[in-house]
Amino acid sequence: MIACLPQPASSAFLPPNTRSQLLSSPNEAPTRFIPYVITPERRALLNTIRFAEGTWKGGFDVGYRVMFGGGLMPSMDRHPNRVIYSSRYASAAAGAYQFMPFTWNMVQRHIAVRGFGPEAQDQGALFLVQRRKALGLTDAGSLTPVLTAMLAPEWASFPTLAGRSYYGQPVKTYTKLRTFYDVNLKELRRIRDHKRQSLALTPPPPLNSCSGSRIACATQL
Repeated sequence: MIACLPQPASSAFLPPNTRSQLLSSPNEAPTRFIPYVITPERRALLNTIRFAEGTWKGGFDVGYRVMFGGGLMPSMDRHPNRVIYSSRYASAAAGAYQFMPFTWNMVQRHIAVRGFGPEAQDQGALFLVQRRKALGLTDAGSLTPVLTAMLAPEWASFPTLAGRSYYGQPVKTYTKLRTFYDVNLKELRRIRDHKRQSLALTPPPPLNSCSGSRIACATQL
């Protein structure tokens, strides 16, 4: 996957009310259209990929609209499939995870994503992580050099064990990625724990409660 040219790094701290903070509910299970549950560990990796690929944009959702070179796609109904020339590189990469058109086509053949919106892009990126046999290491909750190296063939901005891009392109250092990842993971786990505590404090509904019609309620007795 072709990386965007380096852009100034934004703060690793997560702004409120953005997808960069979005986690699956504690009891959520995979479905056909959402095959990957979003845990703090997975979201932290997704955020780190965005940071490496130049689409972090301070954590705001506009990063899902970025095309190679920094321009924004007018619609997220589908992959724009448009080659952009920037400096000495040319690429049709697009989205938060800089999907190439042929890569996105492969994603669509394997998982039932709809459109090219943020949710579909998140699921597509996790499919690529699983395809590289790196989902287990992701779920372990540590951005190790081995994990970044496993993903380097997928994202050119991730370093190999030698510290270079798999494709000879601009690359983020492991130290920068690890620092960004650790800050994100700590905050995302705090958000998860807060949600769990809120659910634990919410009293269960009373037995035999019913908000439907009197006939419908009577059938539940």
